[in-house]
Amino acid sequence: MANATASRMGSINGASDKMALFLKVFSGEVLTTFDELNLMKPLHMTRTIASGKSAQFPVMGTASAEYHVPGAEIVGAEIKHAEQIVHIDGLLISHAFVANIDEAFNHYDVRSEYAHQLGQALANQFDKNCLIQIHNGGGQTTNITGGKPSAANQIALASDSDDIDGDKLAGHVFTMARMMDQNDVPQSDRYVVFDPIQYYKIVESTKAINRDWGGSGSFADGEVLRIAGITILKSNHLPALSNVSSHPTNIMQNSNTYTGDFRKCLAVGFHRSAIGTVQLMGLKVEQEYDIRRQGTLMVAKFALGTKWLRPESCYQLNYAANQTART
Repeated sequence: MANATASRMGSINGASDKMALFLKVFSGEVLTTFDELNLMKPLHMTRTIASGKSAQFPVMGTASAEYHVPGAEIVGAEIKHAEQIVHIDGLLISHAFVANIDEAFNHYDVRSEYAHQLGQALANQFDKNCLIQIHNGGGQTTNITGGKPSAANQIALASDSDDIDGDKLAGHVFTMARMMDQNDVPQSDRYVVFDPIQYYKIVESTKAINRDWGGSGSFADGEVLRIAGITILKSNHLPALSNVSSHPTNIMQNSNTYTGDFRKCLAVGFHRSAIGTVQLMGLKVEQEYDIRRQGTLMVAKFALGTKWLRPESCYQLNYAANQTART
């Protein structure tokens, strides 16, 4: 008996692909890039201004004490003052264009996810700027004459191979806590940010999470909460390599500096008072149909600036030698 000649409904003009004309079933799930973890917005000082190009953060020194000589007139001792000016960097934007014809062909909505991704891109850049400023602040000395710190707040690994030794990394956090105490940094609102690799090496550390030794964390949850009273955090946004810049220098005449040599940067530590952000325009996403280009332009934007405020609140944990890439 001869084989039947089948009319293949999925074939285009009898071509070899027998499935070409069949519809692709839409699963209802759109796979997008996972959001990166953002940390810094609630962990530092932020000021919103209605207009202007910058804001002043006053810096005040401490009072001194002395023994009174009987009969001597008390005239008051000087408390030194300084300031830190934080500038608006300009308008930071993230944008995408959606063509009409592509939307007509497509069978699922992309605009809401595009809007989310544009906003996320700005949030990621803001996180990076904050961590850069903490690192740069850790390389400064006091901004009050005679104040603290008298030298840069920098801690270096004895050997670069120690970056995967959780116990030694935890020990450096204790060193950072001691330095904070010596600089009279308040006990609350202390943080250190590691790369995920180093963070989980600390989680694996016996000393860091062993409750019998006063540790705080969990193997089950994969987290370490605090070491020496410092909250331990992780981020993919730590500065790396050299001369990182988040905006062209010709955008604003008096913009904050986001450049530096970050080749040794392993982690940064800080108190809430370490950096300040001035916000002129909050995050906003706009979209508008362009008849000339037959599509919709989507733009996310904000205008703000971030700068280190108090060197005594900024700390660096560094490699012993320059790194060519984050390990």
